[in-house]
Parts: sequence; C-alpha cells; structure tokens
Amino acid sequence: MCSSQTTTPDIQRENAIAFERKGDNIGAESAWRAFLMTHPANAEAYAHLGLLEARQEHYAQAVPLYRKALALDPKMPGLNLNLGLSLFKSGALKEAVRIFSAILDHQSLTPSETQRLDVLIGMSHYGLGEFAAAVPYLKTAVSVDRQSLWIRLTLAQSCLRSKQYPCVLDVYREILALNAESAEADMLAGEALDEMRDHAGAIEQFAAAAKVDPKMPNVHFALGYVLWTQNRLEEAAKEFTAELANTPDHPQALTYLADVDTKLDDMTAAQPLLERAIRSDPRIELAHLDLGIIYASRGYRIEALREMKIAEQQNPNDQNVHWRLARFYKSIGNNEAAKVEFNKTQSVQKAADESIFNKLHQANDRAKAPNLDIDIPDR
Repeated sequence: MCSSQTTTPDIQRENAIAFERKGDNIGAESAWRAFLMTHPANAEAYAHLGLLEARQEHYAQAVPLYRKALALDPKMPGLNLNLGLSLFKSGALKEAVRIFSAILDHQSLTPSETQRLDVLIGMSHYGLGEFAAAVPYLKTAVSVDRQSLWIRLTLAQSCLRSKQYPCVLDVYREILALNAESAEADMLAGEALDEMRDHAGAIEQFAAAAKVDPKMPNVHFALGYVLWTQNRLEEAAKEFTAELANTPDHPQALTYLADVDTKLDDMTAAQPLLERAIRSDPRIELAHLDLGIIYASRGYRIEALREMKIAEQQNPNDQNVHWRLARFYKSIGNNEAAKVEFNKTQSVQKAADESIFNKLHQANDRAKAPNLDIDIPDR
C-alpha cells in the first residue's frame, strides 16, 4: 500500500509528460491536475499547465499559472521568460518589458538569447508607442541578425516615429542591401525625406514604392499627397485615383482628389467625392471646408456655413478656414462677422500642410497600439 502511494504521483507525472509529447493537451492537463491533488506546491506542474495554455494561445490564462509556479520556485529555468512571453502576447507590454529587462540584466545569456530579448523589449516598446525607447534595442538586435528584414523595418518605423530621420535612411540602405526591391523600405524613406522637407526625394521614393508594389496600401496616396503639396495637381489626381482603385472608400484619397477638382473648378465632380469622404471619416477638415465652398457657390447658405464651421472647429488655427468664412460672410452681407474672421486670419498662425507621416499615421494613432506580428514560442 505504501509503495503504491509513493509511485502514483510519479506515474501521473510521467503520464502528463507523455500526453504532452503526443500533443494531447486535454490529457496532459488532466494528468497534471491529478498530480497537483497530491503535490499542491509543485512548481513544475503549474509551469506545465501554463505552457499548455500558451501552446493553445490562451496567453491570459497562462499568466496566473506561470506566476504560481514562479512563486513556488523562483529559480526554475526558463520560467520568467515564458511568463514574459505570455504577458507580451496577451498585450500586457509594460510588465513584459519589466520581466524581459530583468532577465537581460541579471542572467548569463548566449548571444542568441540576448538578441531574442532585445527584439522582445524593442517590440514591446514599439507596441506601447514608445518609439525612441525601442530604437536602441532594435539596433542591437539587427547588429546580431544581419539578415532580418522585418526587424529592420520595425527599427525604421521606430526611428521615423521618433523623428530620427538619418536613422531611417541608414536602415533603408541596409534593407536595400538585403532586398533591392522593397516597397516598404521605399515608403519609409519617402516619409523621412518628406519630414526633412526634401519633397523631390520623397516623390522619387514614393514613385519607386508604387512601381515595386502598386497595390500596397497608401502608396499612391502618399505620392499624390506630396505632389499636391507642390501644386502638381493633375499628377496628384492620377495617384489619388489609383489609390481609390485599390481602396474605393479611402477617405483621404477621396478628399484630396475632390480638392483637386475644386481647385480646377469642377464642383460637379468634387461634391459626391467629398460627401463619400465625410461618410467614411467625418474628421477630415479639408473635406468639410471644400464642401462648404461648393455649397456656397451653389447658394446653399445654411449648408455652406455648417460645413465651414465644422472645419473651423476641427482646426481653429487654419488661416484658410477663417479667410473662407470671412469671404462667405461678406458675400451674404454680414460685414461684422466677416471682419471678425478677417481679423482671425491675422491673429492665428498659418496652418502648414501636414507631412505625409501625419497623414498616413493619424488613423493608426487613434486606434490601438501597432500589431506585433512576432512568433516566438514559449519554451
């Protein structure tokens, strides 16, 4: 009887491991929980239960099991890393950074283990929107893995978002050495050059990206927008039209194509485009302003004033909005209101054209943190 009691837990443990090796998660979980009935303080069982959850991508459920194992055996090899990975994959990025950093600082690691942690810490900072903090870790990671394109692309994005434009161009050249035709790299270089006010260089890079991958999201809009800022309206219109061929309800492409039509006095073509743009995204100032201009030209005073006031609310510092409002008030005989708006054009700063970086990323910044497409399995 005593012999049976001492061997039963061992058999349960062996059965649990056998189930794991066969990929039978249900059988393994049942065996480990049976083992815990007689060994409730066994860290190994909790660690394996956490691993089973992680393998099924139940990362949030794995976390408390790893924590329990860690409380019972803080020195269990690999346990901290697996906890950090499950936190990372469940979106608890701040805590994941804390755990990965502690491992990096306090454990003896191989170069490949160090590089893995650099990637994880860099990607965690990236996901948190802490782009400047991500850069040094990703730079270290790419210095070890000289063939990794995706890490370099993430590094270039982090440099761009933290306004380290020379870094973007340095990484761009590295990417080209690995892949001479990378539309993503051309896009990043174009954004950096546009931020540096090198519009000719930006146009060249966006055109290169469009040639490599004409279906890439935003590639034609990016090229068209820079052309639009340089008043190359017909060329810009072709690119906005190409973007709409890829994404028919692209709100910014609709808006800027309509703006070209408005500037060329084709109000009939512009109006339905602007109405579609506003239905898709009512936050675009220019769409409301141009629609107000069109309504005013057709004598729809109430509608014109409504759209111009919406544009003013969205960007109170845009001189063009106040100037358009002043002209509208003057046209309907409201000279006092016109004078107020003309005075505002003197008191507010001129709204400069937004950079293509802001245009491309404002929608993402309103949403959740960037997607972290990284596949690093728990051990």
